[in-house]
Amino acid sequence: MLRMAVAHSAETLERMRDPLAERGIEARHVPVSERTLPLTGADADLGEFDVGFVFPGRAMEGTVADALLGVDWLNGRDAVLTSRNKAGVIARLDRAGLPVPETVLVSNPVDEAELRAAYERLDPPVVVKPNSTTRGIGVAKAHDLDTFLGICDYLDLVHDYRATGDKSFLVQEYLPGARDYRVMILDGEYVGAVERRLPDAERAAGRWKHNVHRGATAAGLDAPEQFRDLAERTAGELGIALLGVDLLATDDRVVVNETNARPTIDAATKYEDGFYDRLADAIRRRA
Repeated sequence: MLRMAVAHSAETLERMRDPLAERGIEARHVPVSERTLPLTGADADLGEFDVGFVFPGRAMEGTVADALLGVDWLNGRDAVLTSRNKAGVIARLDRAGLPVPETVLVSNPVDEAELRAAYERLDPPVVVKPNSTTRGIGVAKAHDLDTFLGICDYLDLVHDYRATGDKSFLVQEYLPGARDYRVMILDGEYVGAVERRLPDAERAAGRWKHNVHRGATAAGLDAPEQFRDLAERTAGELGIALLGVDLLATDDRVVVNETNARPTIDAATKYEDGFYDRLADAIRRRA
């Protein structure tokens, strides 16, 4: 049986463990963060594996795991870092002619005049988001200039800490009433999609972020051809094997909002028939 290292032990591992075992692949958890890890000597060992699932989320620990495991990953370090850089993805997709929200990158420190110019480039409200966080962490909406500058002040405090590696954030147009979709691509082809929705009571209370980790639910979707094509073109442009492509859709636009090269695998009912066969085949090719 092929042995596959999985660097996280959340829902994804539990959901794919049995289906992959039925196809001759043993998925085993290999913890690489929030622990001590010998780097030298006979006990500098994470076990024997044939392939890795996706490169760990923490780049420093991931590089160590990569060295100790010595395997190829379904999504390697370059894929994960490419996807995590939201600004890089937006710029690359826009140059390729793919629809994205109008966006400005702010690389701190900048003066107030530059921040004002970035804000005035878009129609309020605007979305302010850190460039490299996940799960909607730190994303805020500013309805006026004073609120926007106040958010930027808080980001300045974070970025003023010398050890902060990423000192950038995005100012992005807000699409009112947009519906939020996650479309999954595997080796260039559509394999499933979900629509992420907040409960009615949460929307009535003014919440607008559709992250599942913030209380939204993910309902399986037979994605229209437009969504499939846009997500496949996005994955092809970025060169990433397993990619979650986040789309925002209004009555007259569909845009790529973000991508995720470490996507959660949902319940099998939310994927096309044969998904696990295709996933197993992709893993074997990497091994």
